[in-house]
Amino acid sequence: MMKQSLFSCLLFSVLTICVFSCAQKGMETQIAKSTISQTLPLPNIVWITSEDNSKHYMNLFDPKGVETPNIKMLADQGITFTRAFSNAPVCSVARSTLISGCYAPRVGVQFHRKIEKVNLPEGVEMYPSYLRKAGYYTTNKHKEDYNFNKPDDVWDDSSKTASWRNREAGQAFFHISNIGTTHESRLHFTKEDMQTYELKNELSEADVFPVHPNTKLFQYTNAYYRDKIQQMDRQLGDIVSELRQDGLMENTFIFYFGDHGGVLPGSKGYIYETGLHVPLVVYVPKKYQHLVNQSSGTSNAGFVSFIDFGATVLNLAGIKKPEGIDGIPFMGPNVSMDNVAQRDEVFCYADRFDEKYDLTRSYRKGNYKYIRNYSPFNFDGLMNNYRYKQLAYTEWWDLYKTNKLNEVQAQFFKPRAAEQLFDLSSDPYETKNLAAEKEFIQIRNQMRTLLTEKLKALPDLSFYPEHYLIKEAFKNPVEFGMLHQHDIASYIDICNLALYDYEEIKESIDSLLKSTDPWKRYWALTTIGHFNSTDLNHSLIRTIANSDHEMINRVRAAEYLALKKDINPVQAVTNALYQSNDAAEALSILGTIVLLQDGDIQYEFDLDERQLSSQVANNAEVKRRLLYLGLAVK
Repeated sequence: MMKQSLFSCLLFSVLTICVFSCAQKGMETQIAKSTISQTLPLPNIVWITSEDNSKHYMNLFDPKGVETPNIKMLADQGITFTRAFSNAPVCSVARSTLISGCYAPRVGVQFHRKIEKVNLPEGVEMYPSYLRKAGYYTTNKHKEDYNFNKPDDVWDDSSKTASWRNREAGQAFFHISNIGTTHESRLHFTKEDMQTYELKNELSEADVFPVHPNTKLFQYTNAYYRDKIQQMDRQLGDIVSELRQDGLMENTFIFYFGDHGGVLPGSKGYIYETGLHVPLVVYVPKKYQHLVNQSSGTSNAGFVSFIDFGATVLNLAGIKKPEGIDGIPFMGPNVSMDNVAQRDEVFCYADRFDEKYDLTRSYRKGNYKYIRNYSPFNFDGLMNNYRYKQLAYTEWWDLYKTNKLNEVQAQFFKPRAAEQLFDLSSDPYETKNLAAEKEFIQIRNQMRTLLTEKLKALPDLSFYPEHYLIKEAFKNPVEFGMLHQHDIASYIDICNLALYDYEEIKESIDSLLKSTDPWKRYWALTTIGHFNSTDLNHSLIRTIANSDHEMINRVRAAEYLALKKDINPVQAVTNALYQSNDAAEALSILGTIVLLQDGDIQYEFDLDERQLSSQVANNAEVKRRLLYLGLAVK
């Protein structure tokens, strides 16, 4: 009897807890929805995304841009965000940031194109999943391009025919339309195409950026791209017309933005403002004006970035921001637009783009932009096959090789400084590096500290090589990062030794080159590339080039000695390539081969594709490199 009574008490307690828990969850939903209105339904939200557009080509954002009347119509009835950024200057990384609200290097989705996808962080969902659970009909037309494994509960429909029109009557919806008219591939025209296409915008010398040669081809490319932007604007207008025909303009927020920067040479794929600074306009329906305490037809100069977009959409829908995402809402309940206007910082990242490796981070605060190049010898213009399908890229490279560029235009093909600091108020195209100038040292040091603290806090997984991350971290990148946060911080500190005088750090470097940690050796080898001192232990570096158990350490040591004209690196680098059984590792080695072949010294490599392992030879990005090197692997 006592046991039965005890069981009854326990059952009552469990049921009470369950009822209370369910009631509490229901109350939370009620509270979330009540922040919108006691009477209004949930607002619809539409994203119209144009591919590969920076803000520099539209006169709504830049005086040298073209008219985009349909985007302006949205701006006249909404808010123009003049400082919006994509965090990453290429689609898969930018879109992975958007869909998750997480910084890509923290969660392992920073490489474009992905060699291997990763799972979402524990406890984090793609933000449309939260909208679906709140009753939204979610559709995407139709590009995804995530570096995450996508769960099944993200979209009601993601296809070429996806539409809000298939929802249940009265159901709120979230819809994305992707416009590909301005995509990079549209600029892969031929010389023959140039003879037959009639430009709508006139050629103009004034449109050519100062970093570019002011040639007829660059003028034509600028004009052609502007034609495509205006075509995109008309397509955007068609989408808005459909919403208007369906009587949805009074209860639908419409976001227009570019999915990252533009595609003229040196933009997409690069961490400069032309690759990151995107147009953003948000149309605000009148009946939901109370959610955005700023008048329509105005602008906001606060810094917002893709990391914030998902959180903003959830906030507009009355959904509490989930734990585990990095973004902060910039519109909606409990957001002061005056406070948004005070935001003045953004963090951005660039890693591998297709077959071209790099590791670059930037931190912008106000008008000052700080860039940290961790592999500065990998000059910007290093061959990337897809980029060089654009005639303007090829002409730019040819003009450099024939010594027909000025200093600013030629920098794209030269090693970069480890640190760059730009004052964007006077130098919007980032042509004058202020990092070494005395009057800017204090600002440089402040920006250096801000970036370093950010990288360590994430922590930034890119301080491990990609092939190592794939093997050791990609099952749970966030957990791996937290477990190895101390190690990552130590690698960042080793990289920052490059910012000191060699005499101050030479003992540390010598010790690090002998470290049992292979990645301390790797970053020490990378760091010494900044110095020309004759005190460096070349004998030790030669030993690493010949016998380090990590192939990329052998290659990095040989690369250093080659750039210092100490050895011919061909044999050591080629042997490492042939011995590699890992596609990402081999891709890194092939990048070194292209650098040594195309750089100032121009070493000659004679590769034999038959010596490559099948795991390496079958990788798509490896094939791109081999194609450029004259090898066609089936």
